[in-house]
Amino acid sequence: MRLGGGILALALALTACSPTARIAGTANDIRTEARALMVLGSSTAQPEVVTRAERIDELASHIHEDLPGTEDRTPAWMTTLMWVAGAVVAVAVVILLWQTGLGQAVRVAVGWLPRRKVAQAELAVDMLDPSRPEGDRELVAAMRAQDAEFDAAYRRAAARRKPKT
Repeated sequence: MRLGGGILALALALTACSPTARIAGTANDIRTEARALMVLGSSTAQPEVVTRAERIDELASHIHEDLPGTEDRTPAWMTTLMWVAGAVVAVAVVILLWQTGLGQAVRVAVGWLPRRKVAQAELAVDMLDPSRPEGDRELVAAMRAQDAEFDAAYRRAAARRKPKT
């Protein structure tokens, strides 16, 4: 029930913000007051009050006739705010995907593979093919040349395995 009440409150708040809805409501209030003045003027025999109340009622009715030709406009600052909010959400989604590793899964699913990884995979396939001359050393050399982090880790591992003299 609380969710329904919240949605209703949100809908009312959004409707209340509409300038055309406020104008229509105010015009209705003016016409109601004008009719009350007509009744008061008739009951107290004041023709001037009745005449002016009829004029007010007529002018308010013209507001309703002109109202369909108007449209609500979103202020420029609100449009800018919506674009900024959309950009922030998009950046947050990208960061979330990247940090959780789901970005790589999406890239693989879509088929966006980096050229370096494709070249390494092709060299690995060639290395495993007995009819090709490529060997283990070529694969390791290509991996070291294409990835600076791998090269640094390789050098560190190689330094640890060298016999101490």
